[in-house]
Amino acid sequence: MTTAVYPGSFDPVTLGHFDIIMRTSQTMDRVVIGVLNNQAKKPLFTVEERVEMLKSVTQPFSNVEIQCFDGLTIDFARKNHAQVIIRGLRAVTDFEYELQLAQTNRVIAPEIDTMFLATSLKYSYLSSSIVKEIASLGGEIGEFLHPQVAEKMLDKYARLKK
Repeated sequence: MTTAVYPGSFDPVTLGHFDIIMRTSQTMDRVVIGVLNNQAKKPLFTVEERVEMLKSVTQPFSNVEIQCFDGLTIDFARKNHAQVIIRGLRAVTDFEYELQLAQTNRVIAPEIDTMFLATSLKYSYLSSSIVKEIASLGGEIGEFLHPQVAEKMLDKYARLKK
């Protein structure tokens, strides 16, 4: 059984993330999405909210599970007995950084490989940061997020403005 981990902050999970999750679930036996709890960053959503949103959008996939983690991705992969770490690539600029991480992880844990998936062309420009900026300024975000995620984001910004 091949297990892959797909780590990230997912603040929020975009349709670009969903594209990678869907494609990974079709090629791997088990997919563990790791929601990074990074204390150094100031996320819009709590780790619990991000986990809940991911559980909601991945419900159709029986081989996908969601966990939160902190620390090294390679330790998270080992804890889940993963053979593969999945990383999505949007542009060439992502590749240099991701390759450096993959090579470092390979030195630390030679038994775990990294697989890069190019995001579908229609999501190649999309990032959580861009979506947050659009939403914070009252722009339309429906084309970038699942409806339930968009609703949570709009609710969050409405509460923050009060």
